[in-house]
Amino acid sequence: MAANEDLTQMLAAVDIFREVPPKMLKRIADSGKVVDFAPGHEVTTGGSHGVAFHLVTDGSAEVEVGGRPRGTLRPGQGFGEISLIDGLPRSATVRAGDGGLQTFALSAWEFRPLLEENPTVAYALLKGLCARLRAAEAALDAS
Repeated sequence: MAANEDLTQMLAAVDIFREVPPKMLKRIADSGKVVDFAPGHEVTTGGSHGVAFHLVTDGSAEVEVGGRPRGTLRPGQGFGEISLIDGLPRSATVRAGDGGLQTFALSAWEFRPLLEENPTVAYALLKGLCARLRAAEAALDAS
C-alpha cells in the first residue's frame, strides 16, 4: 500500500475529491483502512446496499452493470462513492481481478462526521459531483 502521502495524492485525483483541501484529504486518508481481496472476490454487488467508497491502491477490479462487462479499474480509480454519499443500492458489481485487489476503503460512518464537521468538504464534493453530472450530460448530448 502506498504511504499516507501517496494515498492523499491518489484521493486528490478522484473527481469527487478533486476540490477537497489537502488538509482534509489527509484526514480522509487517516479515516479509512486498507483492505485486501482475493482474486474473483465480489467487493460490491449491483442492487445491494453499500456503505463504503473504495480506491484501488494495487491490483485490478472488473466492473459489471446489469451482467455486462463495463471495464477494468486500476490503481488510482475508485468505486462506491455515490453509495457512500446517498446510501442507496450499488449500481455495479465489482470483482477483484486475477491478481487480487487492494483498496483504501472509507465507510459512510467514518466519512459522514468529516462532512458534518467540515462544510467546505461537503461543498467540494458537491462541486465534484456537479462536474461529473455535466460530463455525463455532455456525453449524452454527443451521442
